[in-house]
Amino acid sequence: MSELTLRQLLNLGLQGFTVDTGQAAVEAVMDRHFDLILMDCQMPEMDGFEANRRIRQIEKETGLHTPIIAMTAGATSHQEQKCLESGMDDYLAKPVRVLTLQEKFQEWIR
Repeated sequence: MSELTLRQLLNLGLQGFTVDTGQAAVEAVMDRHFDLILMDCQMPEMDGFEANRRIRQIEKETGLHTPIIAMTAGATSHQEQKCLESGMDDYLAKPVRVLTLQEKFQEWIR
């Protein structure tokens, strides 16, 4: 998640937590609970697809499920399909608009 997206969340009255790598995302999920994860598909060390697969594996062991929304600059139907097939729950194309971000949170967080 970019600093811009973090500021957008704060403007919506939401808290955010950022990591720099896919490996750090997996480790963060192991250390704490999140209501929703915005997963950048392009990250160093481990891309968002692999991080997502590892998080889903952890969830199989815990019985929990956290909505994961892919964030990618590749705004194609193929990219969206790849995100959903990898186990992500939804998809956002960058750049993300505040209204779109708000709608996704309202949809996925009860």
